[in-house]
Amino acid sequence: MSLWNDRQVFVTGATGFVGAHIVKGLIEQGARVVCLQRDGVNTNALDLFDLRRFVTVISGKVEDFELMLRILGEYRIESIFHLAAQALVGTTKHSALSTFESNIRGTYTLLEACRQNPTVKSIVVASSDKAYGTSPQLPYSEDNPLAGLFPYDASKACTDIVARSYAHSYELPVAVTRCANIYGPGDMNFSRVIPGAIMAALAGEAPVVRSDGTPYRDFVYVDDIVRAYLLLAEQIEAVRGEAFNFGSGCPVQILELVERIIRLTGKEGAITPLVMLEQKIAGEIDMQYLLSQKAETRLGWKGEVTLDEGLQRTIDWYRSYVENDVARASRP
Repeated sequence: MSLWNDRQVFVTGATGFVGAHIVKGLIEQGARVVCLQRDGVNTNALDLFDLRRFVTVISGKVEDFELMLRILGEYRIESIFHLAAQALVGTTKHSALSTFESNIRGTYTLLEACRQNPTVKSIVVASSDKAYGTSPQLPYSEDNPLAGLFPYDASKACTDIVARSYAHSYELPVAVTRCANIYGPGDMNFSRVIPGAIMAALAGEAPVVRSDGTPYRDFVYVDDIVRAYLLLAEQIEAVRGEAFNFGSGCPVQILELVERIIRLTGKEGAITPLVMLEQKIAGEIDMQYLLSQKAETRLGWKGEVTLDEGLQRTIDWYRSYVENDVARASRP
C-alpha cells in the first residue's frame, strides 16, 4: 500500500504549475490534500487539471502564522510540500519587498508553525538552482556556495538556508529541493521560454527570445520533479536537513531550444525565432546546469523524460488546450 494512501498532506503554492502537478500525483496515490490559495486568479493549474473537487482549498497567505497553526492542527497534517513563492524572476526584480515577504517570511512562518505541531512527519521545501547564482564551477553540485544576488535568487538562497536551519536546530523533518528549469503541461506563465514559444508557434507566430539566445539552461520535465518531491518526503528520515539537486544535467542553448519547439510543432520553415537582443543581458548567467548525482545515489532518482519527449508531451497538451478554448468560444 502507498505511503500516501489516506495521508493528510498540505501543499502551499498548489494553484501554481508545479504545485498542481504535485497535488495531482498525491491524489493519484490516495492522499487527502489540503491546498493553500493566495489569490483567486481565473487561470490556475489546480483548475486546469480539474483538481479542486478532490481537495480542500483554503484561502490565505503562508505568512499568516495563526492560519498556518490552524491548518496544521485542524487537518492533522502529516506531510507538507512548500512551494508558495513569487516565482517569476522578472516580477521579483520589480517587487523585491513582496518577494522577500512571500519567499523568506513565508518559509520561516510555516516552519515555526510546524515546530509547534507534533503531527508533521515530513516537509519538503522548494529552493532553486538560481540560489547558486553565478559560478565558474559547473555543473553546480550541492557543495557549491549559495551566492544568489538578485531578489529572486537571494530569496531562494535564504529559503534554502532557513529550511535547513530548522532541520539542524530543531530536528524538524525538512529537506530541500534545488530544481533546474521545470517545464510541462499547465504552465500559464507565458513569459517563460517554453510555454511562450509553444503558444506562439501553435499560432503561427515567431517565438520571442528575450535575450541574445546564447545562454545555456537545464530543463527538467515536471513528472520527473513530482517523483523527486515524493521520494524526498518518503525518505525524510535519511535525508533530514539536506538539499538535493534535480536536473537533466544536459544544458541546451535557449535559441536551440526554441528552434526545437518550432520543429516539434511542425512549423519548421514557416517561422523563425525573433531574437530581441544583439548581446547578453548585463548580469545574466551565461551557463547554468546541475549535477544530480547525489539524488541518483541517495534517492534512486534520475530524470527519465528526454527533452524532445517532454517537449512533445507539452506541445500536445497546449495544442489540446487551444483547441478546447476555441471550441468553447465558438459555442452560442
